[in-house]
Amino acid sequence: MPTLLAKNAEVLVTMDAQRRELKGAGIYAENGFIKQIGSTGELPATADTVLDLSGQIVLPGFVNTHHHLNQTLTRNLPAAQNNNLFPWLQAQYRIWANTTEEASRASTLIGLAELALSGCTTVFDHTYVFKNGNNVDCQIEAAKALGVRFHASRGSMSLGQSQGGLPPDDCVEDEKFILQDSERVIKSYHDSSVGSMTQVALAPCSPFSVTISLLRDSAAMARQYKVKLHTHLCETRDEERYTLERFQLRPVDWMETHGWLGDDVWFAHAIHVDDDEIKKFAQTGCGAAHCPCSNMRLGSGIAPIKKYMAAGVKVGLGVDGSASNDASNILLEARQAMLLARLQIGLLPPEGPRKYFLLSQSHPVRANEWMTAREALELATLGGARVLGRTDIGSLEPGKCADFFSLDLHTIGYAGALHDPVAATLFCAPQGAKYTVINGKAIVRDGEIITMDMKPVIETHNRWASQMANG
Repeated sequence: MPTLLAKNAEVLVTMDAQRRELKGAGIYAENGFIKQIGSTGELPATADTVLDLSGQIVLPGFVNTHHHLNQTLTRNLPAAQNNNLFPWLQAQYRIWANTTEEASRASTLIGLAELALSGCTTVFDHTYVFKNGNNVDCQIEAAKALGVRFHASRGSMSLGQSQGGLPPDDCVEDEKFILQDSERVIKSYHDSSVGSMTQVALAPCSPFSVTISLLRDSAAMARQYKVKLHTHLCETRDEERYTLERFQLRPVDWMETHGWLGDDVWFAHAIHVDDDEIKKFAQTGCGAAHCPCSNMRLGSGIAPIKKYMAAGVKVGLGVDGSASNDASNILLEARQAMLLARLQIGLLPPEGPRKYFLLSQSHPVRANEWMTAREALELATLGGARVLGRTDIGSLEPGKCADFFSLDLHTIGYAGALHDPVAATLFCAPQGAKYTVINGKAIVRDGEIITMDMKPVIETHNRWASQMANG
């Protein structure tokens, strides 16, 4: 039984029920699960693997609730640099449809490695273009090879332009095949056990790219096999206009008519919602993946995260596609979530007409309107775990998975900020992880991926990115 001792952390953020932040502390784990948390002197003195975390802050591994790993192949694409969602998608659908199995494996590894280097230990991926040999299998195998806890999706698009959808007809799949392959992927890979490294969700892409029958059949299959459901929703006003014109319903109401509200469902973005829809999410148990960088990159809007939190809606962070974020850095995402929520205070005053205003004594900001650093860190950890329906990750306490990362506090980037080391992780510029440990195994050591030689992966990835972009 492999054991791990991580000792001498300057600060250890547990995210347990008491939200303890321990000094001079460490973690002892056996077989991938935490056995003890406490001061270093209270822990066993030896283990198979010993990490000295002197001068470092340790946090629970971050949970990424929405990503498109294959999109690392088209980040910074000139044709899509300055567009909002619909034209951005139209500039890339056919490029994504040319993703081969080799390109998909390379892009999955690149995205997962970049996430691990920023402290991410659990990743949900929403791939929905499965043409030209691309498949879920190669992504799951890539995650296993790297050692990342992975929630894969069998995403899908079935509504082409000729039927009123947004994607070209040659980028969508046959509905019958989608459902057959979805069942195959669930049976082959989904593991619901405690500590599971691989789970599967069904994820039709969006209201404007799938048929009603696929939505309903996917929901029925997910509930038959007890896997979760995911899609994009309320990301832009364009989507809202689409459902109003086509179905005479707002997106949330439209999804409800097809069985898509429940505690087994979470939506990406969920920006353009009203107060009644927020209440509906809370009452039905729906979750939201907040993707602040992507929402800013595409000019989509600002999600009402503090309202969600106040209403009891499950909220986690999503890095989103590396072509609408262009980085797979979840520590950066947590920082942006904190800052964007603060910007929203200035855009939406507590009282009076919608207008920009200066924060002053005449416009006091209520304490619960601020997004604090610790709240943003909770979204990245416990929040993401709740969204994915997991009780075995998200905090550092006995019985939970040994998933954590550390940051070196004694660097230029944190100089002068150590009055509050926990808040410094977000108020200061994002730093790279010193260590990232997943399931009790180090994936990152001294700021480098150690489970795989990434140089040939980068070369393969860049070759495919260039080839695909050039047609």
